[in-house]
Amino acid sequence: MKTLSLLLLLALPIVASAQFSGPSPWPEIRKKRIATLLPSALKKANVDAWLVICRENNNDPLADHVGCENAGQTAVFLFYNHQQKFHSMAFSPAGEATALADIKLLDEVIPVARSGSAIAQAAEFIQHQKFDSIAINMSTTNAQADGISLTQYRQLTSYLGETFSQRLTTADEVIYQWLSIKLPEEIAIMRDAAAVTAQWQIEAYGQIKPGITTDADVARFLKAKMREAGVGDAWAAAQNPNVNSGTDRGHSHATNKVIQAGDVIQTDFGIRVYDRWVTDIQRFAYVLKKGETQPPANIQQYWKNAKQGRQAAFLAMKPGAKGIEVDAAQRQVMDETGSLPLMWSTGHPVGYVAHDTGPNLGGSKAVSVRPASQRQLTTGMTFAFDGFYSWLLDNGQPKTISVEEMVHITEKGAEFLIPPQQDLILIESD
Repeated sequence: MKTLSLLLLLALPIVASAQFSGPSPWPEIRKKRIATLLPSALKKANVDAWLVICRENNNDPLADHVGCENAGQTAVFLFYNHQQKFHSMAFSPAGEATALADIKLLDEVIPVARSGSAIAQAAEFIQHQKFDSIAINMSTTNAQADGISLTQYRQLTSYLGETFSQRLTTADEVIYQWLSIKLPEEIAIMRDAAAVTAQWQIEAYGQIKPGITTDADVARFLKAKMREAGVGDAWAAAQNPNVNSGTDRGHSHATNKVIQAGDVIQTDFGIRVYDRWVTDIQRFAYVLKKGETQPPANIQQYWKNAKQGRQAAFLAMKPGAKGIEVDAAQRQVMDETGSLPLMWSTGHPVGYVAHDTGPNLGGSKAVSVRPASQRQLTTGMTFAFDGFYSWLLDNGQPKTISVEEMVHITEKGAEFLIPPQQDLILIESD
């Protein structure tokens, strides 16, 4: 292990990856999220009720967020505010109703006979309420909010009738308000996972033998660490980790390119712990040429420029700031330091998936702006974000440093989950 690698390891919290193999804290956290965050989400979305339809094999993306991950026959989960009180209930097939009631996740579980229809019973219940708006999981912009199938929608509207069907609306805003906020317990888990993610990347760099080791070898080392610890991939397994010692490849797989002296190596890596929470962190290294004790002046300057952009974005991340404003702060540094332009956003929400629900930290230099870029940051949100600097290599192709870190938003502003990378990891050549 090289000197800077050891220093970086010492700066990280000591976390035993084996801790993620114990019982998942998700059941209790899920219960707390439903009881404490969902009522507020409904109010902020200005809807009276939120209805989720679940089923076996091709379930709603949010099934295990609301408790219907074990649905066999069709089940309906309903959440609503009534007379200043929040109520959660399920119309569950009889075969699952007992087990669902046992976990005490919801206020009420109504068994549905095997010959009956959960959608029909839920529709009848709704018809006796005074709901003016009922949110369902249909969305053109958020895959996490687009769970209802066409056949389920047709069944629902058939049972509801014309009057109540006209009160159906997208659950986009409910889900945005709910998923974008993480509980302190969740942030603590993500902090531990981030420490492991960064530590393994540094260990992987310590295995490199320039002229022999390939990008794919580094990726295989990290995959082995994941298997040993029993953690999963934060995104598509074939592209995690993305190890790249050559020209920019964007979101891609690690290739058999042999790592050479003079290379700047990027590793974009994320793990999933408890099959629930994910990380997204990048670490960069430089392969010293013979006789070098530090990177060339231009590489050192590029690294400094990228960190400067990271710091500008970090300082801009505070409650009330828009995602597009965070991006603009980072882009200004890119312009001032002479970076090539880049297509990627400065950052994105991260938590249950790598690109989670919440404000997008982008759009300031885009031809079209994502609506999420205009959303405001608030306490409890978690992000992965980059400081960018891009230049042309001798072959005329672009190379980008993107010092990606993870933060959560507090009342005072952003707070790093783990200490950010301050120095390039140096790899010696024989």
